[in-house]
Amino acid sequence: MAAYQKTEKAIAQLSPEQYYVTQQSGTERPGTGAYLYNKQPGIYVDVVSGEPLFASADKYESGCGWPSFTKPIVSTNVKELRDASHGMIRTEVRSAHGDSHLGHVFPDGPRDRGGLRYCINSASLRFVHRDDMEAEGYGEYLDQVEEI
Repeated sequence: MAAYQKTEKAIAQLSPEQYYVTQQSGTERPGTGAYLYNKQPGIYVDVVSGEPLFASADKYESGCGWPSFTKPIVSTNVKELRDASHGMIRTEVRSAHGDSHLGHVFPDGPRDRGGLRYCINSASLRFVHRDDMEAEGYGEYLDQVEEI
């Protein structure tokens, strides 16, 4: 299994928006994320550590303005923390190994798929297409990605 971690080199390669979102717990503007309308088969990994986070098969159109997923690809790669910022109580989602802020999880997702909506910033993710997963070391997750 790969060793996923946050490194100074990875942090230095982030765009200003990626840094703001992942390192300062920021949020990209709704409707602007690169992966909001992505329908390609593959997985989404932490832009900092590379740890696998979400599969395209679990992505759905929620209408919230950010990519939404029903569940993480590996539950131990996602931490959920209480977030009382902005005058409300929410559940923040962070990557376990990279400690990147990803977004929030809400209990209003599709009932037939577990009822959760992981509302995730595109800036915290890197997409790995199904065709590239094996070469990039993510072959063990191919069974969680839909066929083309």
